[in-house]
Amino acid sequence: MTGKLKTAILGATGYSGFELARILLRHPQAETPLMLQRSSESSALTNLADIYPAISGNGGYPMQPLSWSELEAQNIELLFLATPHEVSRALVPEAIARGIRVIDLSGAWRLHEVQHRAIYGFQDTNAATAAELTEKAVYGLPELNGDRLPEAALVANPGCYATSIILALAPLLAAGIVDREKGVISDSKSGVSGAGKEATARTHFVSVADNLSAYSVFGHRHVGEILEQLKLDESELIFTPHLLPIPRGILSTIYVHLKLESKPAEIETCFREFYTRKPWVRVFATPNLPEIQFSLHTNYCDIGFCLAKDGRRLVLVSCVDNLLKGAAGQAVQNMNLMYGFKEQDGLQ
Repeated sequence: MTGKLKTAILGATGYSGFELARILLRHPQAETPLMLQRSSESSALTNLADIYPAISGNGGYPMQPLSWSELEAQNIELLFLATPHEVSRALVPEAIARGIRVIDLSGAWRLHEVQHRAIYGFQDTNAATAAELTEKAVYGLPELNGDRLPEAALVANPGCYATSIILALAPLLAAGIVDREKGVISDSKSGVSGAGKEATARTHFVSVADNLSAYSVFGHRHVGEILEQLKLDESELIFTPHLLPIPRGILSTIYVHLKLESKPAEIETCFREFYTRKPWVRVFATPNLPEIQFSLHTNYCDIGFCLAKDGRRLVLVSCVDNLLKGAAGQAVQNMNLMYGFKEQDGLQ
């Protein structure tokens, strides 16, 4: 590839989409992204800087209607979709057919197994094409699938909760030291931005402030991702998400039992070896534990642990910024690996 990468963003007005725009505007290898808007969103096109004055200046960033012919005319190589799941599901086949690579931040293409995907209730216009794309889509967790990204036409960006949990458990499960028969429990908590920009009764200030609540117990959309990527059976995982009265950030506390008695140094080595040359995972030396404030406004996933005196009971703590490593930052990390850029480009 010669020159800077030409990208477009559909959905830059949302929380994750705006973070994505901010990153790409400063990315050393990318041109100023084309800001797109669906015609159904508004009859009057606007300027992204009018919605987010933090990026005002130099005329701002006008929103343009989505037009496939215009994307082709401007030689757009990569399309980011920060759109609702059903919208991404409908748009991706057309983009791929036109030779435009896609990084999708929704859950439209993350799940390969029908029983997990059923929670979205997709009604595909062309079932055969959808099935083919589902099979080809790469789950965009760079620490696990980085070697598949350079050839990927469609990258399904992981969910925020799923990112925090998968990265914490993957090294231990790969090493075969987790006693899966005793199950895995993840108690996860997220800031309100994880619910998206549209306000609901649950995310209204009156409901969230000075409160902590569990939701979607045994029914959260990210469960399927966790099971598929970690190759766990449904009976082996209990995942309970909670809503924190803060704008952003995720903390997952994960409880596992080990097959054999282990020492803290062995657990730490397991993590450090697994994430060697993985710049966006930070492993904390026990007994230090991550906190939301440490990873906030960064693309890091911070992982720490405490091992019980019996050497068999292990508590993991994993933190990410749900809008960055859990969404936009991870999308750009995927882009960097797709095009051979430095993995840290635009993210430091």
